[in-house]
Amino acid sequence: MLHLDFRFSPLRKEADMSDLFDATSWAVTEFADAELGDLRRTQRLVQLAHALAQRPGAALPEACGSGAMLKAAYRFFANDDIAPDDMVQSHNEATYSRLNAMPLVLAVQDTTGANWTNLRVTAGLGPLRNPACHGLLVHTTLAMTPERVPLGLLAQQVWARDPDDIGKRARRKQLPISQKESQKWLHRLDAVCTARDCCPPTRMVSVGDREAEVYDVLAAPRPAGVALLLRASWNRGVDAPQRYGRAAVTAQPVAAQILLHVPRRGPQPAREATLALRYCLLTLYPPQHRKAEGLPTITLWAVQVYEVEPPAEVEPIEWLLFTTVAVETVDDAMERVQWYSCRWGIEVWHRILKSGCHLEARQFQKAERLHRALALYSVLAWRIFYATMLARAVPDAPCSVLLEPDEWQALYCAIHRVPTPPAEPPTLGQAVTWIAQLGGFVGRRRRDLPGTEVMWRGFQHLGDLTTMYGIMRRDSP
Repeated sequence: MLHLDFRFSPLRKEADMSDLFDATSWAVTEFADAELGDLRRTQRLVQLAHALAQRPGAALPEACGSGAMLKAAYRFFANDDIAPDDMVQSHNEATYSRLNAMPLVLAVQDTTGANWTNLRVTAGLGPLRNPACHGLLVHTTLAMTPERVPLGLLAQQVWARDPDDIGKRARRKQLPISQKESQKWLHRLDAVCTARDCCPPTRMVSVGDREAEVYDVLAAPRPAGVALLLRASWNRGVDAPQRYGRAAVTAQPVAAQILLHVPRRGPQPAREATLALRYCLLTLYPPQHRKAEGLPTITLWAVQVYEVEPPAEVEPIEWLLFTTVAVETVDDAMERVQWYSCRWGIEVWHRILKSGCHLEARQFQKAERLHRALALYSVLAWRIFYATMLARAVPDAPCSVLLEPDEWQALYCAIHRVPTPPAEPPTLGQAVTWIAQLGGFVGRRRRDLPGTEVMWRGFQHLGDLTTMYGIMRRDSP
């Protein structure tokens, strides 16, 4: 039986990982190229990113630290001449530089709702999945390595639903995809293709859950080096004796059994699940109700994993994956399953954004201002996630690849209770463990690794330490 563990695993220390390192200020790296119509706005964005990153979960008055910075922050978020997409674009370009060092990148996509129901007077919000809740919908594409190191955001689409469309689902089904929310998957596929154009050495695989399994996406033209990996949602008609996709895959012999570690989820304890693995080549027919459109048939590979003898009290694991990447061996099939398991990384990023950066606690009178705050905090959430995973990937790298000099120096002095830091920075693994300790990480066992929750709490304390360290250093003789 093959053992497959979908927990975060160390990244092989390959030479090309060194290309990810940049010892300059992270805020400059991510935002200095933002074209906001005025250089002073870009400078303010860099200053805000630097300040808010030190206290990502704090309210703006606390995070800004001074009345002048707070006033500047409110003016920045209220400036209608600043487009959130232009803020994110600078980070996108910084992400491309990290992608160039990687032979393969997974472009993981998902949608979440930012809930601001408590903001009764805020204009421009719309209903969420629960019509009683209001806010903005956020569809993000996050670039990740197959070893689950998040390299940055490739694209982000934000919108508010029209309240008048609630209850008109039947009518929406008759609309072309260009008038549906489903078009976001095509737009984000375009963003993946753009990333590929900017990073020719890197192969890109667009990864999506069942919502992404839209026939137009499967049939969309893609350049060489861009592939799809989607979880099937529909039991589509296929060119096979079984007539339908799920039956055709289930008819294949079990190629292998996989032992999967399932982490704890709510009240359900962690467990080991045995999964049966099947795969085959399929030719999909277009939907029956769209015959008049002349859509082409699509040939791709299907990979299925299904839990064998699941416990009675839990829902069994079952994934049917469609991919345009060839699956010719058991190892190929297992690799595609591992790639899809990386999709959980964007859920982790969502949690950091909402719980770690307290996005939904931000309060502004207009949705456009919330959108600008969302753009900035999205990158702050990525940085916390990146720090957590990069330390697992290359723990022996110098921590200057992530922290600025005053940050790691303040951290070292606080942890060791000494007034003077060493001349050379400690390793990244040591520094991240110390940040996590500030956030409550205990690490009783040698193999225990910090998670994102202790990291976002630790960054909050690190900001306070860095501020005090700077004051003391400035006042010392």
